Amino acid sequence: MRRLILLLPLLIFLAVAVFLYRGLFLDPAELPSALIGKPFPAFSLAAVESDRTITQDDLKGKPSLVNVWATWCVACRVEHPVLNTLAGMGVNIHGVNYKDDNAAAQKWLRDFHDPYLLNISDPRGSLGLDLGVYGAPETFFVDAQGIIRHKYVGVIDERVWREKLAPLYQQLVDEAAR
Repeated sequence: MRRLILLLPLLIFLAVAVFLYRGLFLDPAELPSALIGKPFPAFSLAAVESDRTITQDDLKGKPSLVNVWATWCVACRVEHPVLNTLAGMGVNIHGVNYKDDNAAAQKWLRDFHDPYLLNISDPRGSLGLDLGVYGAPETFFVDAQGIIRHKYVGVIDERVWREKLAPLYQQLVDEAAR
């Protein structure tokens, strides 16, 4: 019994060490989402550029990326040129301007160009909360029926798009064409 008491701290240490070691190999951009395979959450919010009201039904019809962004987000500034390039290649991108000032968002889009087909203003973060957003940027892959199929957390750069995300988007496009 005394031997077991002496080994207990070592066993606890080894268990914690294995748990932490496993964490070293996890991809932080692969945060799980309970929404994968579920419809995009219901919402009714104004567009960034106008008084038009946008709902989840406006996201249906074609596969798209729904990119959560903000003017206060430094990483979003790094990602934005890539989104402009993707939009120029025909990728359907919708924006969710998250917890931001609408005038600042409009200026950002004038200054850095607007890659978004629709741009949803979410000043209180209610849609972000429903999506389980941790922060910006985050991007959701939505199929033509409005079902969330994948979530990517972090900056989309050329390498990430080419190696990880373009095949996922192409799969959605191919499924929609069937």
